[in-house]
Amino acid sequence: MKQLSKSYVKGDEGSTKLIPEESEDMWHAFNLIREGDQVTATTFRKISKDTGVGADSERIKLKLTVIVEVVEFDAEGGTIRLRGKNITETEHVKLGAYHTLELEQQRAFTLFKTCWDALDVERVEQAIDPALSADLAAVLVTEGLAHICLVGSSTTIIKAKVESNLPRKRGAAAAGYDKAWNKFLEAVFSAVVRHVDFSTVKCLVIAGPGFAKDQFKEYLDTEAVRREVRVLIENRDKVVMAHASSAYKQALKEVLSAPGIATRIKNTKAAREVAALQDFYKMMSEDAARAFYGPGHVFAAAELGAIQTLLISDNLFRINSVEKRQRYVALVDGVVEAGGEALVFSSMHVSGEQLAQLSGIAAILRFPLDELADQDLDAPF
Repeated sequence: MKQLSKSYVKGDEGSTKLIPEESEDMWHAFNLIREGDQVTATTFRKISKDTGVGADSERIKLKLTVIVEVVEFDAEGGTIRLRGKNITETEHVKLGAYHTLELEQQRAFTLFKTCWDALDVERVEQAIDPALSADLAAVLVTEGLAHICLVGSSTTIIKAKVESNLPRKRGAAAAGYDKAWNKFLEAVFSAVVRHVDFSTVKCLVIAGPGFAKDQFKEYLDTEAVRREVRVLIENRDKVVMAHASSAYKQALKEVLSAPGIATRIKNTKAAREVAALQDFYKMMSEDAARAFYGPGHVFAAAELGAIQTLLISDNLFRINSVEKRQRYVALVDGVVEAGGEALVFSSMHVSGEQLAQLSGIAAILRFPLDELADQDLDAPF
């Protein structure tokens, strides 16, 4: 995300002009824009035109500002649709008329809020810092299929898919197998060179079932030296191997939780989320009075200063109730101020999907709260 201008401070009104540059930026924008915000962007409007011989219509380009009432995100298409009332003086769109703005990559928009809370400010800072965009890359590979994935701070993106129909190793087709296999490895190699930026990626994991991953690792090392691909040679120590049950995106959960891999990528946000969830489940099985989930129990524990690690889904901040959002923001701030750790999980990560099954909020406590653990507690709002 590129920030072109900024006129806000935490806790006050203001605006920022942003340009989403990749799909993860659209996810950040979706989490930033809420009902009541004002968004300015270029748009197109079909207008009727009297030609003297009958009515005609043309599509014109306008810059409009709408007060947002509805926010829709198309994850597959990477677009955001905002519906709201127009507050821009124009001869083509009446004041107060409803209009839909569509935000896309590489198109600037300006966002105005009456109050920028701490999580909004942090979200923008996270989005515009290239060092936080994609910190883990993975090649999930098996015979004839590979996915190159970038696991960013908020999303997991499949950057390339390589497929090949390989001949059988036996019989008359065996002669063509080696040629097809090398062609497949070359395609995966090229995808890695094209999509993995080692200036931001902390670790490249090669994973999959069987021996395909080992053969690709050998090919990667050999070809990097033969072709003098300096970026691969200089970052060889960032490449690690792991087992996965398949070459599909879902297998990333296994990869990130593998003990050997978790140690190597412990500083990445996605790995920290996976580790925190594992710690929570372990605590829940060993000392349930120190593992709370659900708004009622978590807020009660926070009031006693008992939270060591807060796990909370970004889904809970995408709510139209200002009061509820403020309570969640205050919860995060309070945990941090008390010396705890607050992890905002992305619902676009596998770990975020798991947390959603626990109501989207959980906490590991500093000390057991046996009396609270046995009570039925409602959310404080």
